[in-house]
Amino acid sequence: MIRKSSASLAAVAMLASVCETAAGGRALECYEPMHRPALYDTVYEDVMVSPGGQVVDYDAPIYGTYQSLDRIAPARVTYETVPAVTRTIYHTVKVDDAGYAWEWRLIHGRKVLCKMWRKARYARVAETVVVQPERVRRVIQPVEFEAVAHEVLVRPQQVRIRQIPPSYRTVARRVVVREGSTSWRRVHIPQHCQY
Repeated sequence: MIRKSSASLAAVAMLASVCETAAGGRALECYEPMHRPALYDTVYEDVMVSPGGQVVDYDAPIYGTYQSLDRIAPARVTYETVPAVTRTIYHTVKVDDAGYAWEWRLIHGRKVLCKMWRKARYARVAETVVVQPERVRRVIQPVEFEAVAHEVLVRPQQVRIRQIPPSYRTVARRVVVREGSTSWRRVHIPQHCQY
């Protein structure tokens, strides 16, 4: 009987030593760390891609032309010389009188000097006569006009300003909803480890 109770005592002592060793001594309260991971979520937000602004467009001026009759010279008086008017007149004049003249002749192979009768000789002669003498003439020049092309502004330069709105884009971003943390949780001590 003593043997039986000493074996029981030995078992309890052994169990007590195991519980004390596991707990590092006699445990009154036990806690274990609990890690709670961070909690993330995806949020969507609009971010500005371009701030927008203004675009200025320039349209060049447009020009056209029209024609008008412009006076390029006033009326004026000038003087010019009119040359003389002439005419050619032909008439007959005596060039040589009639009469005797000596001239050499060849008669029967012999050269002889003969006295010859000659008629009077006439010739047609041209003569320029002035019909109207040279003179100065007064000339009135009329007003002179000329078609001239003029450049005119049809439409002035135009400036157009266009407003460009800002542009946005939706982007996804991971955010922390709850930070990760460590807490302590009380651990239930088994009955056989308690005294």
